[in-house]
Parts: sequence; C-alpha cells; structure tokens
Amino acid sequence: MTRSDAATLEERLLAGDRRARARILTEVEVGSARGLEAMRVLYPKTGRAQTIGITGSPGAGKSTVTNALAKEYRARDRSVGIVAVDPSSPFTQGAILGDRVRMQELTADKGVFMRSLASRGSLGGLSEGSMDVILVLDAFGKDVILIETVGAGQDEVEIAGTAQTTLLINTPGMGDDIQAMKAGIMEIANVLAVNKADLPGADIVVSQLSALLSLASGAAWDPPIVKMIATEGEGIRETADACDRHHAYLLESGEMAAVERGRARRQIVALARTQLLSRLVQDSGGEERLGELVAAVAEREVDPHTAVERWLHPS
Repeated sequence: MTRSDAATLEERLLAGDRRARARILTEVEVGSARGLEAMRVLYPKTGRAQTIGITGSPGAGKSTVTNALAKEYRARDRSVGIVAVDPSSPFTQGAILGDRVRMQELTADKGVFMRSLASRGSLGGLSEGSMDVILVLDAFGKDVILIETVGAGQDEVEIAGTAQTTLLINTPGMGDDIQAMKAGIMEIANVLAVNKADLPGADIVVSQLSALLSLASGAAWDPPIVKMIATEGEGIRETADACDRHHAYLLESGEMAAVERGRARRQIVALARTQLLSRLVQDSGGEERLGELVAAVAEREVDPHTAVERWLHPS
C-alpha cells in the first residue's frame, strides 16, 4: 500500500466506509506492510476515544458486562467500539471467537462495531494486534472503546497499559475467597465491580474489596465498588458513571498525559521485542542455530541462558 493509497483509505475510513475499516483492521491485525503504512497515516487522527478495559477471571461475566455497557453508552448517544479477545488453541492458534455470538444483539446497531481477536498465545490477556485495532477504531471516530481481555488469571495486567480505565469484574462463589487479593490484577483496577450480586456471598466480596482498598488509602484515585447483575442490566448505569468519573479525573488531574506516555512506552517496547525476535529467526542461519541450541539445551549440554547468548551473539 503506497502512502497515497493509505491516504485514500483514511479518507474513506473517516467518511464512515465500513469496507475501508474492515480492510484496514485486517491489515493492521496481521501486521502487513499495508497495515503499517495505514497506521502511519491514521495515527495522528487517534487519541480522542475513551478506552475502558474489562478484565476478570473466567466465568465472571465479562462478555455480558461488555454487552450491557455497550448498550448503556449507546443509550447515552455515544458510538461504541468493542475489541474482544478470545483464547487461542495452543496447537492450532485458532479461536472460537464466541464473543461475537454472545453479543449478536449489538450487530444491528450501526453505532456499534465489534472486532473479535484471537489471543494467539499472548500471556497478557490481549493479542499482539489489539492496540493497533483499538487505534483504528479510535481514528474511525468511536467515542468509547470497550476492550475485553481473555481473563485467564492474575497476571493479565497488560490491559492497564492499553486502556485508560480498567474495570475489574469480581464474582461471589468462585471457590476462591481471596480472589481479590491476587497480586497484579487487583492493583491495576480503577473501577471494581461485583457481578452476579444476587448470589450468596456478594456482600462478603464487597467487604473484602473495601478492606483491601483501605490498605491503599492515600491514593489520588479511590476505586469505586459497584454491585451489578449484568444479565438483568442492574448496576450497569452506575458502572458506566464510575468509568466516566475516572476518565474525567484523568483529564482534570493531568494524569492522562502520564497514562498516554506509559501506553506509548509499552507499545514501543512490545513492538520492538516482536520485531527483534522475528529478525533473529529470519536472519541467515538463525533458524538453524536455534534448532542446534534447542537440541543442546534438551540434552543438558548448555543451559538456556547460555543458549540465548549464543543465539543473539554467534561467534
């Protein structure tokens, strides 16, 4: 894609051409040369959308909450983009992309656009192409972008470096009374929600969260705790209000600039890591050296750290 072609696509995208959007999203998701050129053209048009990351353990109801929040923001006459990441098979890298099925009722609304992505083995709850997809939806003019992570564990904190506001979904009766104490994921939450609040133990989860937040007293932003029953739409308006208050806080306090710098740094480092690894493998003899080193490590002839040094700096 030449610069002029990318510019033409940009014009079509900003004019609301859904085909242009779909084409650009496909190109940037796979990281093609066309996609990279499109991102160069589109990037100056980004930075206007409010981004909300939605994370939590499997079964917490993230898709239901995302669906309900999308409808709430549409009721407020705000256009919505949804980036939903589904887990990939570790063998085929394929994914069911079930979020698209679960949110099917939104597909008839032209004010909502959803993109399902496969995690492709990423351990941070997002796929490698997620950030670029979010930026395209931003350039397309979406007011609010909801980002639903895979949600497989406490280490999935990458969303905090991607979204301006992180909504952590907790639920009662998950067989883990200290789920709120998990390191990492609790610390990234800007808004806490207790979903399925009609189940026994919901008040206990709220009390646990309140107790944990009290330990971090003195923080500039005090994460609110919202009870909800997402399947019934209860508590969704309050959750959207809480997310909007956090967004307003970032703008009014001047912290939005720090959030954007942190996001930019994480994306640059992540892209650099990916490109360096790709070049290392594709380099002349790189794959062959890797195979030899893998065999040496498997046979306990060298340790993995030494193998990495030899791969990076062949003598």
